[in-house]
Amino acid sequence: MMKKRRTWLILAGIVVIMVVVFVVVRQQQSARNIPANFQTVEIRRGDLTAIVGATGTVRANQTIILNWQTSGQIEQINAKAGDRVSQGFILATLAESSLPQSVILARSDLVSAQKTLDDLLNSDVARAKAYQALVQAQKELDDALTNRERKQYARSDQETLDIARANYIIAEDEVTKKERFYDQFSHLPEDNPMRAEAYSQLAKAKQNRNAALRNLNWLLGRPDPQEVAEADARVELARANLADAEREWSRLKDGPPAADIEAARARVAAIQATLKQAWLESPINGTVTEVRSKVGDQVSPGTVSFRIDDLSRLLVDVQVPEVDINRVQVGLPAALTFDAIQGRQYTGKVIEVARVGEVVQGVVNFTVTVELLDADESVRPGMTSAVNIIVNQLKDVILVPNRAVRFVEGKQTVFVLRNGKQEAVEVTIGASSDTYSEIVAGDLHEGDLAILNPVIQQAQQGPPFAR
Repeated sequence: MMKKRRTWLILAGIVVIMVVVFVVVRQQQSARNIPANFQTVEIRRGDLTAIVGATGTVRANQTIILNWQTSGQIEQINAKAGDRVSQGFILATLAESSLPQSVILARSDLVSAQKTLDDLLNSDVARAKAYQALVQAQKELDDALTNRERKQYARSDQETLDIARANYIIAEDEVTKKERFYDQFSHLPEDNPMRAEAYSQLAKAKQNRNAALRNLNWLLGRPDPQEVAEADARVELARANLADAEREWSRLKDGPPAADIEAARARVAAIQATLKQAWLESPINGTVTEVRSKVGDQVSPGTVSFRIDDLSRLLVDVQVPEVDINRVQVGLPAALTFDAIQGRQYTGKVIEVARVGEVVQGVVNFTVTVELLDADESVRPGMTSAVNIIVNQLKDVILVPNRAVRFVEGKQTVFVLRNGKQEAVEVTIGASSDTYSEIVAGDLHEGDLAILNPVIQQAQQGPPFAR
């Protein structure tokens, strides 16, 4: 019974307080000649923090999704979710017996490719061989030219030529005699001994004559056409070989060409890339945030096994409307709050402002990236954040509630109470926050009463001002 009586006493006290407050407010309104149907607020001077607000999602500075480039069976996993890993850390490996043949054979290919590269960088054998080939090619050309020149001059004195010419005449006369002798038996059958003997003597005489003619021609410097053709061909071949040797020497005389070294390095890199298909390594310093595989799993090209996030910096991307984007600049501070983290406000800084907007359902927005400066373990990628970018901070300016600003006939207007009557004042708004705006022009003064619910014509009335 006492408890019920206490409750009634409390309710009665509350009612009394409400009545007193109502009477005091009515007395103040009466003292200032404020009609009871107007809601007013006193215009004052103060500080204003102008903001551009938006929401966004937290993301890591960098996110890497690692997937396999070959098929095989996972033999070892070296990291779990939450582990911090450094660049190059081997996260998982495949059993060698399960790898494709091309990956297994890449080891032997790498040895050969690495030797080729080392030879290019450290050995002078190729350069020495190129010089040797150049010298040899020059000698072969000189020999070929000499051989051809010798065929263009007489090879003996006059006496030797006279003897060779006489031998030829005698041989030619002998051929004539043997032809006459053979004509006596040419009508006989081929197997006749006398005919055969005459033919044999004629053939031998012709051989002697041809030999004498060749000797005479050689001494006269008139080589056989076949010999001339062969000598010319040898000269041309020697010149072509020399040109090749000169090009090779020019390429190697100052050391291995850069193109050859790059090609050798590219081959080594390509083979190493093939070998690396047998394991997954972290390309960055970061934290393992997801592991999708287990030892013994069979994988194929494209199978995702790990996610690595660089959590050293956390970023929030927000979409800012085009009407506000020119107020946002790199370096501006920001305040961030999270629905998942109650009672805590974080600080941030604008690090990037998009130069090109995106149109979504007819609205143009620009992406602004904010970096959290004091993030802790409570903040995680994927969380939604309310971001207020502080674009201006003003001291001691005339402030008016945003609710008191109206658009009348396209002009910003504030209605004030003067001498108990409503009066429209055209104003120019400067910076704004969520609740207040700066008055930079207009007949408003500190202490004026701005009307929050003015009575104006519906056709002229616009919505309350908002940023």
